[in-house]
Amino acid sequence: MQASDGASGRPEWQLRKWLAPGIGIKRWFVLLLFGMGLLGLGVSFLARELYLTVTLPGAFYYITLQFVPYAVRGAILISLAVLCIGFGIGKFTSGLVIAARSSDRRNGADEPLVDLLHRQRFAGRGIRIVCMGGGTGLSVLLRGLKAYTDNLSAVVSVADDGGSSGRLRRDLGIIPPGDLRNCIAALADAEPLMTRLFQYRFPEGSGNGLEGHSFGNLFIVAMSEVAGSMEEAIHETGRVLAVRGKILPSTLENIRLAALTSDGDTIRGESSITEAGERIAQLNLEPQHPPAYPETLNAIRNADLIVVGPGSLFTSVLPNLLVPDLRIAFQESAAMKLYISNVATQHGETDHFSVQDHVRVIGDHIGGLPFDAVVANNNSKARLPRGWNSEPVRVEHTRDRSDAAHTLRIIEADTVDTGNRYRHDSAKLADAIMTAYHEGREAGVTPRRQQRVAIPE
Repeated sequence: MQASDGASGRPEWQLRKWLAPGIGIKRWFVLLLFGMGLLGLGVSFLARELYLTVTLPGAFYYITLQFVPYAVRGAILISLAVLCIGFGIGKFTSGLVIAARSSDRRNGADEPLVDLLHRQRFAGRGIRIVCMGGGTGLSVLLRGLKAYTDNLSAVVSVADDGGSSGRLRRDLGIIPPGDLRNCIAALADAEPLMTRLFQYRFPEGSGNGLEGHSFGNLFIVAMSEVAGSMEEAIHETGRVLAVRGKILPSTLENIRLAALTSDGDTIRGESSITEAGERIAQLNLEPQHPPAYPETLNAIRNADLIVVGPGSLFTSVLPNLLVPDLRIAFQESAAMKLYISNVATQHGETDHFSVQDHVRVIGDHIGGLPFDAVVANNNSKARLPRGWNSEPVRVEHTRDRSDAAHTLRIIEADTVDTGNRYRHDSAKLADAIMTAYHEGREAGVTPRRQQRVAIPE
């Protein structure tokens, strides 16, 4: 079987398949050639008439090959025609086949041919977008943006210390793979079954030592052993799952979050901060100066658009910006910078926060607000379930213009997932982001010169 499969991939076997009786291709190819022959004959009649009735410049003596016999002229022209036709048909069919294979690898669903070809041809030329965050919010964002460009870089927080990732981190001394896994799954073009397998979590109570672990987490850890490092593991896992874009850790240092509460207490560890439910006054990293991952810095410096959020403000978004070198690269980047406000508050971290409260916290931690605009959800009419201990995050309209958070340009759009009002809708959010980016460019507004616009009352 293996020999047969290998042989079928060789050019001579592919040619035999095209020539097989009943395939329904040869007849139309012959008709195509016949039509082109008629077209050529008609053009030749017109050319002969022009040649006999119109005085042409002397250069046409050489262009029309009058210095060689008629038979040789005909052979040369026929040879050139056959070469052009064969090359053109070959490239045309190969483009269709590549697009079809790409579609089958993604999801197997029917899709218009023009959309397949457009994505295949232009997705790699899209704008360079860097998305910074972690948790579910980042993966939701990536699913939407990958429809617009393949030049995506996801900068992922590595401070997670709970669940499967936390256990692997403590047992093996590696950076937590959970958020990396979610981003890989979001950007994967692999078969849907493979993606579901990558996200599979072993059930609790199975008694086999795998309870609560995600298969994808174990896969990445195993790949790090095979490849020799976590960096190579991320790269190779992305290659296996045909990831469209790059997944980059903010740092490879074994960092831990330390939160100072408004009561003066210090809480250490991402999961402990959320569980404590106390108001956070200041967030720090331990150690305070971890080195940024070099490829992450390059992605930020070369970006056209940097998107911060959505995600847990203190445990997903801020940890990236607290890495000193990464924060400096972000602040100095000439890219347009957007902050994506969460659609709902998170119990234990951002209770009763408005859009401006989220922005203000970021500004307090990194020293200023480098954002060019904020994208906020304006569809907050429906109430969230009481058990969520959450509420919609709304734009705070106020007369006080002294606060920098209130002078940022805020773009309001319906970005919420109506099936889960605690999260964004991938397509809606991506559309709002791309609209904001292109409208800024069409208006001639560059990121470094963008004027801050006060929120209308």
